[in-house]
Amino acid sequence: MAKFIFSMQNLLDMKEKLEEQAKNNYSQANMRLMEAEEELRRLRDRVAEAQELLRLEIESSLDVRSIRRRENAVEILRMYVRQQEFVVLQRQKDVEAARELLNEAMKERKTYEKLRERAFEEFKLEENRKEQKEIDELVSYRFGAVIKEA
Repeated sequence: MAKFIFSMQNLLDMKEKLEEQAKNNYSQANMRLMEAEEELRRLRDRVAEAQELLRLEIESSLDVRSIRRRENAVEILRMYVRQQEFVVLQRQKDVEAARELLNEAMKERKTYEKLRERAFEEFKLEENRKEQKEIDELVSYRFGAVIKEA
C-alpha cells in the first residue's frame, strides 16, 4: 500500500502552530485580567478600610486636619479604584479579542483537518480501486491459464 501524503500538510502544521500561539495569547490575556481584577479587589478593600478609619476619626475627635487627611486618602483611593476599573475593562476587551482570534484559529485548523480527512478517504478509495483492479487481473490471468490448460 502506498504512503498517504497530504499536499497541504505544511499549511495544517502552520495552522496548528498559530492555534497554539492563540491559546497562549488568550491564556496570557486572561492572566492579566485576573491580576487586574485582584488589584481592583485590593483597592476596594483599602477604600473600605480608609472609610472605616475616617468614620472612627470623625467619631473619636474633632481634629479637622486629621479628618481632612482621611477624606483625602479616601478620595485618592477612589480615584485609584476608577483607574483600575478602566484597566479591568481594557483587559476584558483584550481577553475577548484573544478569544475571537483563538476561535478563528481553531476554525481554520479544523477546516484543514477536514480537508486532510477527505483527502485520506479519497486516497483509501483509490487504493481499494487499485487493489480490486489487481485482484481482477490476477483472477482473469488464473482463469485464462486454467482454460488454456484444459
